[in-house]
Amino acid sequence: MELNLKLNRRTIRIGAALLALAGGAAWLVGGSHAEQAAPAAAVSRPALTVRTTTLRDDKWSRSLGANGSILPWQEAVISAQLQGLRIAEVKVSIGDHVRQGDVLLTLDNFARPGTVSAVASEVQGRIVAPDDGVISSVSANAGSTAQPGVELFRMIRKGRLEWRAEMTAEELMLLRKGMSAEVTVGEDRIVKGTVRAISPSVDAKTRYGYALISLPDNSGIIAGAYARGTFDISGGKHGLATLPQSAVMRRGNLAYVLVLGADSHVHERPVEIGLRSGDRIEIKKGLKSNEQVVEGGGPFLSEGDAVQVVK
Repeated sequence: MELNLKLNRRTIRIGAALLALAGGAAWLVGGSHAEQAAPAAAVSRPALTVRTTTLRDDKWSRSLGANGSILPWQEAVISAQLQGLRIAEVKVSIGDHVRQGDVLLTLDNFARPGTVSAVASEVQGRIVAPDDGVISSVSANAGSTAQPGVELFRMIRKGRLEWRAEMTAEELMLLRKGMSAEVTVGEDRIVKGTVRAISPSVDAKTRYGYALISLPDNSGIIAGAYARGTFDISGGKHGLATLPQSAVMRRGNLAYVLVLGADSHVHERPVEIGLRSGDRIEIKKGLKSNEQVVEGGGPFLSEGDAVQVVK
């Protein structure tokens, strides 16, 4: 009787163990099916609805901006050569246009008529313009005594003005003599000019040098005026491939786009970027002309995500 009871208890324990194993096996099988079904569901559900775009052929000009002042091309300082002669009459004022040889002032003649010194004094008793130009400064006054080497007039030779553009060394190295420039003076007046000279060095303290731009059409412009301008450093418009800036993303120093694969999954593609203009950016390398890339929403996508494209 006691033996039978022990056997029955052993049988119950074995049966319970088998049931526990069977339940565990069933749980394992069930878990395996769930894990296999989950990726299938994820693959079939697009991560995001997107629009796509391709490279577009554009023509842009590359420009460089700078600021600076309007200055005379050259200024002539005019003074007397004789000592002790009184200024009789000043014939010009600031802003006057003069031609070479025009009389600027006359000096009193102290020699007696008919003498050699009188003839010489008549020749030397006036001061004339050494060149065509515009009188920019007058220091001479009738009745005062002219002294050798003391400035009486200052004249802008030929009336020519130029723009002195302050620029860094890196910017100056992009310029060439003869390059075109557009200079904005005053209330949005635009004057076209050309690069005449480029400084071969920069100031050690400010780290700036300068370029001098000739301004053929300078009527009405005042020397000393502040101006801003741009240089065409591309020699005209040149062709390039561009994308909307929204299609290009950055990760550190790396620029990349999301290329749409044949299976509607996106893949990251590094690209080399260049110029920007408005909402467009130049793509130099890394993308073919017919490849579809995600136009917007890239930051919400990751490598391998499935997408649905809308037209």
